[in-house]
Amino acid sequence: MFRKLLIANRGEIALRVVRACRELGVLSVAVYSDADASAPHVREADEAVRLGPAPSAQSYLLGDAIIAAAIATGAEAIHPGYGFLSEREWFARAVRDAGLVWVGPPAEAIAAMGSKTAARQLAMAHQVPVVPGTTTALRDATEAAEVAAQFGYPVLLKAAAGGGGKGMRVVRSADEIVGALDAAKREAKNAFGDDAVYVEKYIEGPRHVEIQVLADQHGNVLSLGERECSVQRRHQKMIEEAPSVAVSPELRQRMGEAAVRAARAAGYTNAGTCEFLLDKSGEFYFLEMNTRIQVEHPVTELVTGVDLVQWQIRIAAGEKLPFTGPFEPNGWAMECRITSEDPANGFLPSIGRITHLQLPSGPGVRWDGGVEAGSEIGLFYDPMLAKLIVWAPNRAAAVARMRRALCELSVDGIETSREFHLRVMDDAEFQRGEIEIQWLERRLASLLAVPASEGAVHAAAIAAALLARQDRGGTATPSSGGTQPAAAATARADAEGAWVRAARVDGLRSR
Repeated sequence: MFRKLLIANRGEIALRVVRACRELGVLSVAVYSDADASAPHVREADEAVRLGPAPSAQSYLLGDAIIAAAIATGAEAIHPGYGFLSEREWFARAVRDAGLVWVGPPAEAIAAMGSKTAARQLAMAHQVPVVPGTTTALRDATEAAEVAAQFGYPVLLKAAAGGGGKGMRVVRSADEIVGALDAAKREAKNAFGDDAVYVEKYIEGPRHVEIQVLADQHGNVLSLGERECSVQRRHQKMIEEAPSVAVSPELRQRMGEAAVRAARAAGYTNAGTCEFLLDKSGEFYFLEMNTRIQVEHPVTELVTGVDLVQWQIRIAAGEKLPFTGPFEPNGWAMECRITSEDPANGFLPSIGRITHLQLPSGPGVRWDGGVEAGSEIGLFYDPMLAKLIVWAPNRAAAVARMRRALCELSVDGIETSREFHLRVMDDAEFQRGEIEIQWLERRLASLLAVPASEGAVHAAAIAAALLARQDRGGTATPSSGGTQPAAAATARADAEGAWVRAARVDGLRSR
């Protein structure tokens, strides 16, 4: 096992790795930008090294500075977390060339799976089903139109080097192809420095189901089962769960075997995730492989009992996996991403200082967060503040537990996605598991609409102010003759009734 490990990341995932190191008896080194100088992961690590100013291009994306920090502190390995440099083949290679251990897959595996077109070719060569489409980048709009006509509309244009929904456009007719291709190429170039775009058949109404794999350096590659990640907004996951209501034991086995074949084909080691589309008939199609730990890894940990982050470190240190599978899920886990966004205003970023933070607790509740009361939330990084995860014996109980945990959560000073998640938990379709990747886009307007009963909230605010004024000895209503006992009693009763009603409406969630 390593003596010391550097964490090339920030926020909740950096703190998650610190905790894994502590349990393994490994010293941890944090890195930070000026914006994160007082962040929890910096304080909790055994050592910390400043990288530079707040912008990630001047701090967390400085590969040379991160490697220099590892060498200077005597760290033997670097864990990249997710995002930033975690899927950069050149950085993994530079870490290795510096004589350090990369806690992740080999640089060659990252390169093999880093291009969606190359990954599709690899998957097809190893009998992993893929969505019908091209395996090379499009030359121009004419070729795009020919391919689209071959597969039939709608089709999906996708950035070959992309992820996170960047460089993606759905095209439903031939007259949209030129504009869509130009937009996809432009966005791909800006996001990834590569404007290569390919086309595939657009599958209507599929679920997004992914398979977690672990692979050691001794030839063992295992599937740990699926995660349902269909609740998405603009291709960004918002709620994840394990297992999936749509996956039977037989389908779980088939998808797991396909994921293992893909991992073996890439020469993969460490933790990784194969993402699939699952259509309504039960057919699944390989999308891509994420060559890092996923944001949603906790739900797999809770239903398998496997500490994925610890096993990332153990595998990198040369340990052999002690289990063989197959893994069948124990109970149900669900995760909500708590972000600094205002759902009522189009999910605009919310910045400011967290003045108060009350965390949920109790049976089956886990909080993976990187913020605390006093944390300053700016615009430099991803808006995800934390992940709220629950475990319960079944899905209905998990939904109820998540709702309870969300009600206990309080974040003051900024807007967050908490209220949005509460509304999803109350949605009848979600409760029945009737979701697919377009579900949230279709339901978003109704989820965010103010319920008719929520007008009572405004009345309750006025009533509460009147009640407080009476308690201070003031008058409930303007009166030239002073407070009238009967009128005051009536106003107080009305105020108390309004307050009770307000406590029950969906929008305020004060119960």
